[in-house]
Amino acid sequence: MGDASVLTEREDDAPDVGELTPPDRTLMGPGPSDVHPRVLKGMSTPLVGHLDPSFVEIMNEVQELLRYTFRTDNQWTIPVSGTGSASMEAAIGNLVEPGDTMLVPTNGYFGGRMKSMAERAGGEVVEVDAPWGEPLDPVDVERAFDEHQPDVFGFVHAETSTGVLQPNVPELTDIAHDHDAFVIADSVTSLGGVELRVDEWDIDAAYSGPQKCLSCPPGASPLTLNDRAMDKVLDRDEQPRSWYLDLSLLEGYWGDDRAYHHTAPITNVYALREALRLVAEEGIEARWDRHRSVAGDLKAGLQDLGLEMNAPDEYWLPSLNAVRVPDGIDDGAVIDHLLEEYDLEIASGLGDLEGDIWRIGCMGHSARPKNVEYVLAALEDALSEQGF
Repeated sequence: MGDASVLTEREDDAPDVGELTPPDRTLMGPGPSDVHPRVLKGMSTPLVGHLDPSFVEIMNEVQELLRYTFRTDNQWTIPVSGTGSASMEAAIGNLVEPGDTMLVPTNGYFGGRMKSMAERAGGEVVEVDAPWGEPLDPVDVERAFDEHQPDVFGFVHAETSTGVLQPNVPELTDIAHDHDAFVIADSVTSLGGVELRVDEWDIDAAYSGPQKCLSCPPGASPLTLNDRAMDKVLDRDEQPRSWYLDLSLLEGYWGDDRAYHHTAPITNVYALREALRLVAEEGIEARWDRHRSVAGDLKAGLQDLGLEMNAPDEYWLPSLNAVRVPDGIDDGAVIDHLLEEYDLEIASGLGDLEGDIWRIGCMGHSARPKNVEYVLAALEDALSEQGF
């Protein structure tokens, strides 16, 4: 009898959680972006095993599509099981060995994350300085190389925290290679949205996230390494500190053997495959052009509202528009108003720019004229509420 009463109490104590009904938002923040219906449909298809012959074929297709999108022929092009920070840590944690020196930028939030990951990998970190909101100057990069002789150089191609696109990428990679260093590019907010040419620009490793310009839910994150970088990984004296992200082990699964390492996120790989199919159908250069055109309309509309962009035109990042908050305006109140009244998401600033900017994404499936019109109308209303 006692056992039965305990059982009844446990049943009565079960959480009463209703059906899942998340709000239907328009996502115009720094990510995630709106997901294409075809991608969502792909995620609702049946699971197969992660070593099933049919899934092995899907793996091949995803790798081929990723090479197209990265503009690379790199054999070592895979989706890392995890969010963009997982592919970031896979790149840094495998290429930076204890005792290596890594050069990282100071011009945004994600250069700081590079620093943290490199230090955890046992590396010594040195910095090349540039103000938040400005790109790296090749002259400063050259000077930092001459002073510190780093083994690895990381830069952020599209800095999500400042809305700045790094120009002169081939100049930066030339400097690094003249000093026999490896180059890691953060392409989280550029892959599939703005021009990125991994092979032509001589980038050794690049990582990204699927939830930005690819308009795919997070969970399987693009990573590519050339043979030179992978040779360094495979020739390490000491194993990477992460077993899960050890590329010498992941090579067994994503390489020719297709040997078990971990259970891949099947549904996320389905989603990434469909998102990359959409990239290929549109054409990568046409996709770059669409982002520039639609985001250009957004930028012009913001300026018509009397708002200023954080980045100068020559460094403007179409996929992430950083907009200065006018004097006397409560940035958080505007964000709340858009969410509550319009089901529309934009974001505030990060780090040094917290409270100074709004970050308005124009990425992937979200980069559509109707979304631009919607965000401009909603923003005009939110600003007028505060007398702007």
